[in-house]
Amino acid sequence: MAIMEYLNPARAPYTGQDRELIGTAHARRARAHFARRPAYRPTPVHTIPGLAGTAAVHVKDESARMGLGSFKALGGAYAVHLLAGRDGTRTPVVCASAGNHGISVAAGAAEAGLPCHVYLAEDVPETFARRLRDLGARVHRDGPDYDAGLRAALSAAQEHGWRLVADTSWEGYTSVPLDVMRGYTVLFDELTDPGAVADDLGPTHVFVQAGVGGLAAAAAGYVRDRWGERPRVVVVEPEGAPCLVESARAGAPVHVHGAPTTLGRLDCREPSLLAHRLLNHLADLYLTITDDQAAAAARELGRAGVALSACGAAGAAGLLALTPSARHALGLDHTARVLLVGTEGPVEPK
Repeated sequence: MAIMEYLNPARAPYTGQDRELIGTAHARRARAHFARRPAYRPTPVHTIPGLAGTAAVHVKDESARMGLGSFKALGGAYAVHLLAGRDGTRTPVVCASAGNHGISVAAGAAEAGLPCHVYLAEDVPETFARRLRDLGARVHRDGPDYDAGLRAALSAAQEHGWRLVADTSWEGYTSVPLDVMRGYTVLFDELTDPGAVADDLGPTHVFVQAGVGGLAAAAAGYVRDRWGERPRVVVVEPEGAPCLVESARAGAPVHVHGAPTTLGRLDCREPSLLAHRLLNHLADLYLTITDDQAAAAARELGRAGVALSACGAAGAAGLLALTPSARHALGLDHTARVLLVGTEGPVEPK
């Protein structure tokens, strides 16, 4: 696969329809929900002056989020809590996961008193499976990748009448994934707290890594609603799984065959329909990175005192890999204030 940078020709303003889906009002509601949870605390922001030739890079560090270790703690659990509150039954929930989404769903199910089933691909580290079982979930291994696990989870939901809690969406299935995305916006709302960052002007650039695109779309929606059209939003994907950039190029969601990648939590071959529709006009640039670039970025951030996995540092890898022409197109120079999301801490090996 070739590394690519794709300046989005479909970029258009944030609309009232976008605001109905995702934005600051939804973030406030989700945050009020989590504020009632004893484990909830805003996560820290690390500021690295001068990184990649910028004025400063702000890294929102999700590695200790609610004791679950990733930003995903905000999404699946929020959707499960809302489902449980709507009907009051103990119908089991089921999901597919590359690790972190399943942990969030399992934690939310445990809090709500719901049985939980999680389908993992064969290459997901056993570390995640153990954590899921510790949370009371039943773990099923099915297929070589996330897509296979999702098909198995959907089949189980249809066969047994369980409720599917997916972090991706498609025609006819958008309500629960939208709740997942709205949960993610909490982390961006925390940036507006006093003292969260050194200034209150907002970022000039946001680099966000993407698998199916839920976090990236949540970022784009929140950023546009809070800070308007000026911040440039950059979506970063593994070169082996560029489903969002290829969908942007095609103008519709597409499935990519890709290539093997060690960035397991980002190894997704088809985008979330909701995420694609939002990013297709809210993102300024799509780019891909190599596994080696992601690992190098994790080491670079580690030297600055920010401990993340390669997946967690993928947004930083995009910033560090940006070509001069792309920097010029984005207006990224020594005055830039860049926001990155450190999505997860270092991950233990299998």
